Amino acid sequence: MVDNGDYDQRALEMFRFQAAENPVYKRYLELLNCQPAQVSAVDRIPFLPVEFFKTHRVVSGPGLDAVIFESSGTTGIETSKHFLLNEEIYINSLKSGFRQFFGDPADYCFLALLPSYLERRNSSLVFMMNHLISLSLHPLSGFYLNNREELAKNLQTLERSGQKTMLIGVSFALLDLAEQFPMPLKNTMVVETGGMKGRRQELTRQELHDILIRAFGLKSIGSEYGMTELLSQAWSTGDGIYHSSSEMKVLIRDPYDPFRHLSNGRSGGIDVIDLANRFSCSFIQTQDLGRLQPDGSFEVLGRFDNSELRGCNLLV
Repeated sequence: MVDNGDYDQRALEMFRFQAAENPVYKRYLELLNCQPAQVSAVDRIPFLPVEFFKTHRVVSGPGLDAVIFESSGTTGIETSKHFLLNEEIYINSLKSGFRQFFGDPADYCFLALLPSYLERRNSSLVFMMNHLISLSLHPLSGFYLNNREELAKNLQTLERSGQKTMLIGVSFALLDLAEQFPMPLKNTMVVETGGMKGRRQELTRQELHDILIRAFGLKSIGSEYGMTELLSQAWSTGDGIYHSSSEMKVLIRDPYDPFRHLSNGRSGGIDVIDLANRFSCSFIQTQDLGRLQPDGSFEVLGRFDNSELRGCNLLV
């Protein structure tokens, strides 16, 4: 478990660096009359509303863009863009986060119900899975969004061999697979990343998980919580509770006062600290609703009213 005192000290150092080196964040703090030198506690740090990534190049320090991640979106909706000055930081963050929860990626076969990297190389989720696939030592690891019949056959092969497998995908594609090819999975972890957006009738996360559990004979379904604007992820292994990677911390803000954070057990807006996001902004005010647990884990309860639906509509 991360030492909270050490993490908070690192977060304050990151805040002062980005308050000076990130022009967008610096101007935002100025408009709030925030004096960075006077901020001495993490819960007093102003978090940058995530909407700024739709209208500004949010970067800290000079440098050329190595990668530009872009959120999915429907026609007419402005998308977020995350400008990375160093893609190795993201690669190191996703590898260390995966190892923290699941072990060595080389031990897994990764089956991605997502567009291929060539189709959506600007998606951070596809980038993540492409890299995990590259770390896998299994020849069947790959993208299968447009070939579910082959995916079903490979799942059966992997199950017979006892291979540790992770099947990760957008919700509507996992539902299609569950309807077309239900089968018992004993060595496979199924992880959904959200994403209906008009492809199917919207379901609650619990309804979705119940369908997948019945179709695949599983005890639980995993989930991944990540965003275009972040470089770290949180993972749930099936109880609806997300655990953050070591570089990530979640706070819950008062829905009526965005500069006030709530105690454990109370519901409000999710604010995320991501120390891996050094050359962007590490303090993101999301439009997600959540609730914090005493151990730092959290639940995701939904979205603020009138906010755009977030999901992985990767086919648009």
